[in-house]
Amino acid sequence: MEELQEFTEEKESNFDLKAEIFKYLAYWKWLVLGFLLGGLLAFLYNRYTIPQFRTEASMMILNEEKSNMASALPSGGGSILTFDDNSLDNQIITLKSKRLVEKVVEELNHNISYFIEGNVITTEAYKDSPLRIQLISPDSIVQNTSKTLFISPISDTGFLLKNEATGYEKNHTIGEIIELEGLKFSIVPRTIGVESIFKKTRTVQINISPVDQIAGDYISRLVILPKGKAADILSLSIIDAEKEKSQDFLNNLMFQFNSDGVADKRQVALSTTEFIQDRLGIITSELDSVEGGMANFKRENKFMDVSSGAQEFLSKSSQAEQQVFDIKTQLMIIKSVKNLLNSRDGYELLPSNIGEEGSLSGFMSTYNALVLERNAYLRNATIKNPAVELITSQLNSLKENLIDNINSQQSSLNIKLSELNQLDRSAQSKFSSFPGMEKGMRGIERQQQIKEQLYLFLLQRREEAAIAFAVTGPVAKVIDPAYTISDPVDPKPWLILVGGFLVGLILPIIILLIKFMLDTKVHHKGDLALLIKNIPFLGEVPKIGEKQDEIIQLNDRSPLAESFRILRTNLAYLLKPKADNKGEIIYITSTIKGEGKTFISFNLARTLSTTNKKVIIIGADIRNPKLHRYIDLPMESKGLSDYLYNYDLVTSDIINDSLDKEIKVDIVLSGSIPPNPAELFMSDRMNNLLNDLSTLYDFVIVDTAPTMIVTDTLLISPLADTTLYVTRAGYTEKKLLEFPKELKQQGKLKGLAVILNDVDYSKFSYGAKYGYSYGYGYGVDEESKWQKVWNKVSKKKSS
Repeated sequence: MEELQEFTEEKESNFDLKAEIFKYLAYWKWLVLGFLLGGLLAFLYNRYTIPQFRTEASMMILNEEKSNMASALPSGGGSILTFDDNSLDNQIITLKSKRLVEKVVEELNHNISYFIEGNVITTEAYKDSPLRIQLISPDSIVQNTSKTLFISPISDTGFLLKNEATGYEKNHTIGEIIELEGLKFSIVPRTIGVESIFKKTRTVQINISPVDQIAGDYISRLVILPKGKAADILSLSIIDAEKEKSQDFLNNLMFQFNSDGVADKRQVALSTTEFIQDRLGIITSELDSVEGGMANFKRENKFMDVSSGAQEFLSKSSQAEQQVFDIKTQLMIIKSVKNLLNSRDGYELLPSNIGEEGSLSGFMSTYNALVLERNAYLRNATIKNPAVELITSQLNSLKENLIDNINSQQSSLNIKLSELNQLDRSAQSKFSSFPGMEKGMRGIERQQQIKEQLYLFLLQRREEAAIAFAVTGPVAKVIDPAYTISDPVDPKPWLILVGGFLVGLILPIIILLIKFMLDTKVHHKGDLALLIKNIPFLGEVPKIGEKQDEIIQLNDRSPLAESFRILRTNLAYLLKPKADNKGEIIYITSTIKGEGKTFISFNLARTLSTTNKKVIIIGADIRNPKLHRYIDLPMESKGLSDYLYNYDLVTSDIINDSLDKEIKVDIVLSGSIPPNPAELFMSDRMNNLLNDLSTLYDFVIVDTAPTMIVTDTLLISPLADTTLYVTRAGYTEKKLLEFPKELKQQGKLKGLAVILNDVDYSKFSYGAKYGYSYGYGYGVDEESKWQKVWNKVSKKKSS
């Protein structure tokens, strides 16, 4: 008894890794199937997924105005504009602008795509399509058209044209003008002279999409980032299935960006030239007037050279006159720029590099740069755009700074001019002795010099502007033309394959995990050990195969017979010796019906009988009798219920002698199903019957009713020496084990021990954890397996 108790009350750890692994390995076929299926799906994905490749390019932004704009700002003016932080971002915005990308799409005809249908997938033929569509409709119609055409060649020059959206389906010939919903086009071979190849072509799918839609797709996939620490270098990349197509796109995008920049530069140079040309016309007219006045003055006054005595004084005052000339020249230039600012509405380009005043020229260059940036934004946005409003605010601020700067310089120059004029008047008073003719001549010559200097200055600036317009340099330099990385971005074959195998393996494991988590049934001894540790565990009975006999025979070496021999052995430890030498009264019950208590009762009785013991089995489940199924007697045969009800019957009247000559087990059937089973069990007749039988037999096996459904078993439980409680693997709910636990605690069942029925030993988890994976009937089973193999080999040799 102590040895059985140690075995049954063994406490198990909360987690057994080996048992968990073998629990999943019991479903190894599903794991292998999932593993192979995952690998197969991954292979098919790699086989039929169109690979995507990354195409990259890089370019350097040549920002010539950046340093000029920064240096043009006065001290403390750096807070008005920030160039370093935003200039490169502005170039990125320009490169990804819808206007620029649409221009690329139109230039390359990327709104028209060709696809060739294969057996499984349809692939794009960028420049490999044997035919092309020649559009006749105006660009305004084509750029907003969305159509899918299917071209199926039927002869050297004929094809079937289908449009599923409209249901159009008609035969046409190469070069024929076709009109479909306002779109005029013709289908021609891509290369002249290959009409014979045309009929061998598979169906070609032509997709015509709106330009803005394709541009939006490119913008969403286009990635532009600064490259390394070199802030002026941009890295462009895009992912596409067609290598050549993505290369063409990036190369043309950089070309269009450069072209736009050059056009902006030329616009500035042209505006400057027009301004200078206007000023030259005015200065030419004024210079002609001054020179004409000089000629008239000399002619009228018969002008003569100044006397030698006055030359010394004139040489001393020449420097002061030169300063007056320089100041008046600067005042004229400043006045012209101020008039230009006040006369123009809106935000237009100002002439640049027309004066020698560095601060003013810098402000004008800054102003022009912001005007160009604002105009670039307005091509794709409205004046309400936050970026446009920011630049407009900066332009207003800079315009005010320009006017303030001009006013400040004008005031400063006027003060200097006033001082020089004062000196000049002082000098003129000393010339009072000179002839008035000489004095008037000097004034005319001074005006002439001013006009000539200004005229020559404007001529020089006009030539510089013309040269700038003619030789405008690029705004960016291509560092790396577009190139495609050979390894695909997607799919990654080995990664997909490994992932497929893993997913195929993990998915069944997850399904099994969910199955185990939702499983509320008892499956093995471990479940019982965790839930009812205080009840001894007698043993297990294996699951019976479809063709296996469920009744054990004499000298039976089957796993079923071996399991009942173990039950018999463990039962010997559980039973206590009796002083009166009467037979053992053993109840076999369960929680609910269907757990196999009658099956256990009958086979346990036969197993005990093989040890030369006298055994009788009583069918005490009189509500739902099953014992008659195991012998050749009708259910209505006289039995226990008849004995309990009819006091005229004696014990010998209901005993059926064993019909089996090898294993002798007498039987008391359940008898007729009574209307009042509980009242019958409450009579003394049941006690008398068990007393009589215990004196005649070594073991009295009583197949009682389920304890949770009816009260019959509990009514007669005091009469038992031992109660064997049957649970069934894969059938008994774990929560039902609380019931026998409560019966044990309340002392309602005597000598309680648990039997687990219908255990599936094919589950590796069970055998690995509890040591029964070797099975029963070791010698016979191994011999039969090898014998089967030998028989098969012998048959093949003989045939």
